[in-house]
Amino acid sequence: MKDKVDVLIVGSGASGAAVAWSLADTRMRILCLEQGDWVKPTDYPSNGRDWEARLFSDFAINPNRRARETDYPINDANSPIKVVNFNGVGGSTIMYTAHYPRLKPSDFKVKTLDGVADDWPIDYATLEPFFAENDRMTGVSGLAGDPAYPPKQPPMPPIPMGKSGQVLAKAMNQLGWHWWPSDTSIATVDYDGRGRCLNLGHCTPGCAQGAKASTDITYWPAALRAGVELRTRARVREITIDSNGMATGVVYYDEKGVEHFQPAEMVILACNGVGTPRLMLNSQSGKFASGIANSSGQVGRNLMFHPYAFTYGYVDEPLDGNHGPPLCLWSHEFYETDKARDFVRGYIFQFGRGTGSIVEAITSTANGRLPWGEDHHKVYRGLLNRRIYLAAICEDLPEEHNRVTLDPAIKDSNGIPAPKIDYTVSANSRKMMDHAHARATEALKAAGAHTIAIDDVPNSGWHLLGTARMGTDPDRSVVNEWGRCHDVKNLFIVDGSIWVTSGGVNPTSTIQALALYIADAIKQRLANATLFD
Repeated sequence: MKDKVDVLIVGSGASGAAVAWSLADTRMRILCLEQGDWVKPTDYPSNGRDWEARLFSDFAINPNRRARETDYPINDANSPIKVVNFNGVGGSTIMYTAHYPRLKPSDFKVKTLDGVADDWPIDYATLEPFFAENDRMTGVSGLAGDPAYPPKQPPMPPIPMGKSGQVLAKAMNQLGWHWWPSDTSIATVDYDGRGRCLNLGHCTPGCAQGAKASTDITYWPAALRAGVELRTRARVREITIDSNGMATGVVYYDEKGVEHFQPAEMVILACNGVGTPRLMLNSQSGKFASGIANSSGQVGRNLMFHPYAFTYGYVDEPLDGNHGPPLCLWSHEFYETDKARDFVRGYIFQFGRGTGSIVEAITSTANGRLPWGEDHHKVYRGLLNRRIYLAAICEDLPEEHNRVTLDPAIKDSNGIPAPKIDYTVSANSRKMMDHAHARATEALKAAGAHTIAIDDVPNSGWHLLGTARMGTDPDRSVVNEWGRCHDVKNLFIVDGSIWVTSGGVNPTSTIQALALYIADAIKQRLANATLFD
């Protein structure tokens, strides 16, 4: 048995890193267990000419394709959207595109405003100081004054619009639609020891330059300096409890497959919206036969993905290709509910540059745009560096039948049951996606694009939300308004699983602000001795 720690965090990604750093100033003994490894910047695909090919192998976004030793299998056969994650120090921030919008004030009051889903027990104003703190720690680039948001001040100037951004911005002006330079977690100037972006365009398979704010180079160095311990290759099997129903620690396997028990006074889960319910459901006992802290039956339910509507086209003159960060602008024109439409809520548009030469060749061949034969090179020259796109991140309303359970047959290399995903795209989401494709087509035509195509990308389950929801009613939620489980008073959750609704934006900024907010609530209650009351 290991020495007992004060705080045990499971997961080192966006939320686990943020909560570890924030709690470090308490001087408690804090340990984080991460099932993956540190990823060396020299190992990133962007260091070699085969970087695009490695998107289909050891740096694939889908863990079932990537199949590293540190990955676990996911049965997503019963879902049109496939789960995307990464296991390692930094979690999926290693692989994300670094598009960094916040949730908006309306996202916390969906029931009040639109009569669907539920309201959050907190609001945007509650999180505002933690958004600002996270922006500073992460290093966010953007432009103040966006009318789509309350006032905010990103620490760095925005990423360059480039040729692609200018073409798309002119089109939006022509249509009279909102657009603004994106907030991104990419350094546009040298920032806090990190080098600025060199416009390589290799953001998704990992930034060797260190310009992209993965938590292994932002929060973790500061947390480690403050005394937090990070133990890698530690795959947690279950959370244990005592006779009083309090968490006592976790059982985990090291890289050699040896089982260990790590005792703790407090356990914090930061394993994402699939990994957290998987661990909770596998933590069964006499008190919690259906999984720890699951008296409500809500653990694993209400999985939200953000259905992704991708629309792209080609212009006649060469643009940026894939040089520079992939996402340069956004539009909130269709974000709020419009009663003239046949769906509720809305979506954000992300505007992007093209793709790499290999991916362009593969996708265009698969879609029939690029023929074999004597015209092959001529057609390819007309496609390369001419693609622009709009991608809609569509709000996904919570539905109980969309859920994570434990697979009865598939297990990981340590014998832990794999998560099983059951998910369907709702009628509301389908209508939203159709609307997004139609509006994106308008925008691309206004930009002078042709050969316009739409694609509902299957490997788009990178936003894993809602499976251990926050609320004040213990019968309908898993954690309270500051992240503590209703059933187990020393068990906390800080990742995307606690989300009540999904909004229509990339979630990382809000996930980290929530983690900082929960850490602050823990510290306040520690100070007045009411943490476990």
